[in-house]
Amino acid sequence: MTPLLQSTLTHLQALVSFDTRNPPRAITTGGIFDYIRQQLPDFSIDVVDYGAGAVSLFAVRGQPRQLFNVHLDTVPSSPAWSQDPHTLTVTDDRAIGLGACDIKGAAAALIAAAQSTQGPAAFLFSSDEEANDPRCIAGFLASDHGFSEAIIAEPTNGEAVLAHRGISAVRMAFTGTAGHASAENALSLSALHNAMRWGTTTLDYVQSQHHLRFGGLTGLRFNIGKVEGGIKANMIAPSAEVRFGFRPLPSQDMDALHARLREFAVSGAGANPQALAEYEETFRGPSLPSGDVARAEERRLAARDLADELGLPIGNAVDFWTEASLFSAAGLTALVYGPGDIAQAHTADEFVTLEQLHGYAERVQRILGGQP
Repeated sequence: MTPLLQSTLTHLQALVSFDTRNPPRAITTGGIFDYIRQQLPDFSIDVVDYGAGAVSLFAVRGQPRQLFNVHLDTVPSSPAWSQDPHTLTVTDDRAIGLGACDIKGAAAALIAAAQSTQGPAAFLFSSDEEANDPRCIAGFLASDHGFSEAIIAEPTNGEAVLAHRGISAVRMAFTGTAGHASAENALSLSALHNAMRWGTTTLDYVQSQHHLRFGGLTGLRFNIGKVEGGIKANMIAPSAEVRFGFRPLPSQDMDALHARLREFAVSGAGANPQALAEYEETFRGPSLPSGDVARAEERRLAARDLADELGLPIGNAVDFWTEASLFSAAGLTALVYGPGDIAQAHTADEFVTLEQLHGYAERVQRILGGQP
């Protein structure tokens, strides 16, 4: 085991031991942030508390061109874990622990690489990515940060990802008229019936978008995640709520998609125009790269040039969302690059392979040392 990998694992053991589950996001400016501050004594450090457990630590040394960003919060641990999720276990080929893959492994490697070099470096550690509440990134981008390039750590199997889908989450409320289920007009009065009609129309529409392409991605991703409503089988449902999300291609207009999906509830096949009471977007994340088709392609090519300059292997576009899109939307050239496989993220006994962890640490070390 090389000194760099040993140092990375030492830091990963410490980072995993801190409980940064989100929710509940009971995270303060101490704890894990105190640890990172202590490991980077030659950096200028600024810690900002944005409230509700959203904390960021910006560390800079010299005058670097690129900013490395990595989130420190994790998803909650499930009962399926076979060990203490906050105790790192290292085997012959992997490091197991909550957040080891997503994405404390990258944070540990950044610290180890920084300690083994003296060149310019800039890191932004944040704690709110898993909550769909990007206060830290928004706050940083609103500042006079001066960066034009950003490398966002997420599990990409050690390859630079230049494009991914956007994401939007929606809450819809349908209203109906309570009554006996034997009524002749029960089909149109039920809030649940109208919600289901909307769902059928929408699913057909999503299927019709399968032919669309961008950067290796195909079609529109869509999921109805939750439906609630009604009282019992022989009563017309007076209300219903639907929670759904969709993930468009970078080339698709998110606002136009919202308009289309909302319209299905009021003018789709068999729809009751009075049934839709509320349509609320609860979260939105842009695509990577951001912008219209021409602008998105221009930014993708700029990210490819950055990856080539840094000697990063380029991988395929991915379906999952990352905060790299927020940097892209703010005008930075942004790409996603980190150790680990997304298939391991959010799972019990989550792990990152030592090979990928070491490879990432070596690449960052070379970048910070001024070697492509």
